[in-house]
Amino acid sequence: MKVAPPGAGIVIDNTDFMSQGKTLMGVVEGESDGDTFIPKLVDLWRAGWFPFDKLLTFYPFAEVNKAIHDSHAGTAIKPVLRMG
Repeated sequence: MKVAPPGAGIVIDNTDFMSQGKTLMGVVEGESDGDTFIPKLVDLWRAGWFPFDKLLTFYPFAEVNKAIHDSHAGTAIKPVLRMG
């Protein structure tokens, strides 16, 4: 899976956007309430419906620069450094 790197732009067809009355809105974490959302995610994970572990890529701490590079390149969604 590859994601857009930080700073990537979005291209929008202005005619389509304006003529259709569309709205563009940024959302962080779905504007969720962590006190209720996180337990729901845990329940989904336990039921096998939210395999968040597939989003993680582990790196030994010595490979911190590779983890950063992979994050910027979009080849690691959530790089996790392991200490020790």
